[in-house]
Amino acid sequence: MDRADVRDWVAAYERAWREDDPGSLDALFTDDVRYLRSPYEPPLEGLAAVRGFWSDPTPFTLDARVVAVDGADAVVRAEVRYGGDEPQEYRDLWVLRFAGDGRVEHFEEWAYWPGKPFSAGAG
Repeated sequence: MDRADVRDWVAAYERAWREDDPGSLDALFTDDVRYLRSPYEPPLEGLAAVRGFWSDPTPFTLDARVVAVDGADAVVRAEVRYGGDEPQEYRDLWVLRFAGDGRVEHFEEWAYWPGKPFSAGAG
């Protein structure tokens, strides 16, 4: 993988998210993907589990930048802003591991929200 490949994957991920299209996840993730919504929570195991949680019609903006690529591993910094009745934003790091076919086999999120503590002792 190189930076352009990762940027293309992120663009496809954003399209699938924006279009609220769980059917397009087959092109993004392997059948046996491990999807961690938080590094300390149990992962979603497999594509069917990811599809089950994916749908979210809330309007959003996404600004994503590839931070690093090392072989099959990549890190992406994302800033997400949700619209709707209760606007919300967060910054996120995505730790990705790509399979040989360009789909992600491991997706791990490290998300932070403004005004929320960043450590166990802070709140």
